[in-house]
This record gives sequence, structure tokens and C-alpha cells, in this order.
Amino acid sequence: MLSKIEEAYAKRSLKELDALAVPRLRKLNKRSDFKSVLMLSCNNIKHLSKVESLDADCIILNLEDGVSKEDKPFALVLAAIFISRIQESDKKLVVRVNALHEGGYEEITYLNQFMPDAIRVPKIENDKEIRNVLALLNEEIELHLSIETAQAWHNLNTLAVNHRVTTFYLGILDLFADMGLAQSLIELENPTLQYMLAHFLITTKAMGVKPVSFVFQEYKDLQTFEKWLLLEHTMGYDAKGCISPAQVDLVNTIFVNKEAEIKRAKTIVKLFEMHRDEGITGFVDEEYGFIDEPIYKGALKLLRS
Repeated sequence: MLSKIEEAYAKRSLKELDALAVPRLRKLNKRSDFKSVLMLSCNNIKHLSKVESLDADCIILNLEDGVSKEDKPFALVLAAIFISRIQESDKKLVVRVNALHEGGYEEITYLNQFMPDAIRVPKIENDKEIRNVLALLNEEIELHLSIETAQAWHNLNTLAVNHRVTTFYLGILDLFADMGLAQSLIELENPTLQYMLAHFLITTKAMGVKPVSFVFQEYKDLQTFEKWLLLEHTMGYDAKGCISPAQVDLVNTIFVNKEAEIKRAKTIVKLFEMHRDEGITGFVDEEYGFIDEPIYKGALKLLRS
């Protein structure tokens, strides 16, 4: 199957690729306790093929930034193909579509049949846009929003219009640019940046929405990245965007709530052993997502440590 995908993409045959995108019934991952959020460009088959082996809790299949205009139709179909191949997963699979008036509405319509766990909409501005998306989006699919425009920031506390709006991502670079703020202000000690992090966190949590902190672009500078994580974790953040496996490892190490992890592990052990007695060793829980024997063993290991 993978060779057929690679061959069709190499030939730039959208028709052949589309024929490989077959909708299948998926068990959606409803987990909200994800910490590491890894961005993958959907025009990179090598990266897409490794989704299931990655350590990130949440994978963003990206159709927007980093995907050229010419590649966007191919990236959309590739996202659909790889989603359909993963019928159940302990990772949350989210597709970041393009801005609504740059093809986003059409992409959401197409993706509905493949049932990603969530759709992430960039450059959102107001509640009217969100209601339009919700009217279009399959009712089982969560809606995530990128807060990266001045208008979205101004309207922040009005955007959680429905329980299906579950997660906000802070797009700090685009947000600063739209507000006319210098990128040089994005420093650990800058009071404006610290205020924005605090405001975003408190406003979002007050609405019952999960806040995900911004992506740190200097992916090789892990020392500074770790300092950001320590600051954000102290503030109360429990999730951050990543663009490399090394960043994922640091997030998974630092953003740990021991009490919550132990509670989760105990529940997983109890659920697995209950299902195992009925001859079931792989199932989906609404809160914790897909649970199988390796996940059960990982929970046992945590409880014994």
C-alpha cells in the first residue's frame, strides 16, 4: 500500500492518490490529556508513515504553513489516506486545514468522511465563523482553533460557542505580526509575552477549553526550549506545540502531573483487566482513547515505579 501511495505521489497523479483514499470506520480518540503536540506536513509521506511510532500524544497533520499551493491538493488526499489507515490509535489525530476562505471549508467537507479526531482551523476571528464550521463539521469530530489574529485575541472569551470546541492553540508569531508587535519581544523575561501567556491560559481554562502553548521555532535550541517549558509548566500549562521528536521528549518529561498520571494508569489497568476477562484486549475508552496490552503494561510499569 505504501509503495502505491509513493508511486502515485511521485507521478503527481491526484486521481490515483484519490482512489487510495477509502473512508473506513474509525474509533475516535476523545482524550483531552495530551501534552506533546507534534506538527507534521502532509506532503511528506516518510513522516506520515511513522505516525503510529511517534512518541507525541497528539499529531497535527498540517495542510497549511509549509505546504506549497501546488502541493495542497496532494497533501489533503495524503492526510485522508493515512487517517483511514489508522482505524484506532492512542494518539489524537488532528488535521490543520487552511484558512476558511483559502480552501478550509472545502477541506473540512472532504475530510468529514475520513473522520479525523479533530479539525484545527487557523486564522479564526469570530464566533460566526466557528458556528459556520460547526454546521459543516461531522458532529463526532472535535473543533480546535488557532488563536493567531488580533481579532481572535479580542474575541477570545466568546469563541467557545459549543462543547465540540475543545482546544485553543496560541499562534504567537502570527499573532504578534497581526498586532504589529516585534518578534524580538518573544523572550522569556519579556513582561508583554508573559502577560499574554497568562491571559491566554486563564481565559481559555475559564471556558473549559484546553490551551496549547506556542511552537518554539528554534528546534535545535533545546536548552532555551526547556526554559520555556519550565516557565509554562509553572504557570499551569500542560501542553505545547512541537516541531521535532526531541522537543516532544522534553514536553513529555516536563509536563507531567504525577497525580493525574497515576489516576490515569489505575483506570487503564482496571478497564483493561475488566475487558480482558471478556476476551477483549483492544478497545476505545471515551476519556483515555485506545487501550491495548502495550498501553496496559505501560500503566502497570508506572504504578510499580
